[in-house]
Amino acid sequence: MSIMGDLISSLLFQPPSPTYLHPSRHFWLTNKYSNRIPAFFIERPNAKVTILFSHGNAEDLGMIYDWFNDLARVLRVNIMAYDYSGYGKSMGAVGGNNNTGGANGSTNEHPNRSGHPCEEYVYADIEAAYDYLLNVRKLKPEEIVLYGRSLGSGPSCYLASKTAKMGRSVAGVILQSPLLSAFRVAFNFRFTMVWDKFPNIDYAPHIRCPVFIVHGTQDEVVPFYHGEDLFLSLQQEWRAKPFWVIGAGHNNIEALLRPSGEFVDKLIEFLDLHVGARKGEAKAPIPVPICVENYDKNQGGSGHPSSGSSGVGATMAMGVNRDSPWGPTKTAVGSSTTAVLRNVDGVV
Repeated sequence: MSIMGDLISSLLFQPPSPTYLHPSRHFWLTNKYSNRIPAFFIERPNAKVTILFSHGNAEDLGMIYDWFNDLARVLRVNIMAYDYSGYGKSMGAVGGNNNTGGANGSTNEHPNRSGHPCEEYVYADIEAAYDYLLNVRKLKPEEIVLYGRSLGSGPSCYLASKTAKMGRSVAGVILQSPLLSAFRVAFNFRFTMVWDKFPNIDYAPHIRCPVFIVHGTQDEVVPFYHGEDLFLSLQQEWRAKPFWVIGAGHNNIEALLRPSGEFVDKLIEFLDLHVGARKGEAKAPIPVPICVENYDKNQGGSGHPSSGSSGVGATMAMGVNRDSPWGPTKTAVGSSTTAVLRNVDGVV
């Protein structure tokens, strides 16, 4: 990676101080660069669908384990999550070599020599997690749903596009507060710049499975129009009905919808309607009915720079460490995330 690439990655990635996760709750994966990353797999009895979750910028596994332990129970799915290289307990290349054999025995030159997170590492990390599901858990692609939150929308869109191009797409994709690309969080570029990262807008047209997008209309970190534009960039047949959460910001969607349980209800609805494996039918994804015809984002007060209204968060600089509803920077989500789901599930 070039010096410019290293600089951009240092601004984009803001790993929190590692949070504790008991050794019994995680295991280790090795990506193609021989970086070791922790992951967890929460298994539910008789679950027919497995969610592969990619977390946000200022999160790690220790922050999210309890939330997903409850979410797996409520959704009746297995959930796997992993840390990015440079996050949590992750380690650099085994043996400290910057040009070593990867998990598949091949030789892969490291994209940087600092051990810090970077886009290439993140893509290799989700590929290692996906390979684990296929080769160790013996799952089929049609039984796997990718779920990316904020920064995690990058590896999720990348892998969804890649599996589609390989002719065996995953079953579905859930994107919560996704970004069009890293540069577009701060600047309204009409095309992908040379040093841009996570160009989801370029991957989205190649996805061949139902995609469910959730975004807060008052998102102060990743402007709402990112969710809208990403929805429109998908092919019509793969656009599941989006969920625009009125008045929600970047980190408080779960908390805002706690009283009604609507967030979890929408996830269940997507899985039940659009993921065949949910019904025991692990078949290729089926196009969804047209859910939103003649969608006009300008009527919704999206804050898109082209709509004439002020872009919510459009001038935010990259790298602000506010990308976690579970971490030490949380505000509106100060209540227990475990309680959120227990309340939805009828358990006090």
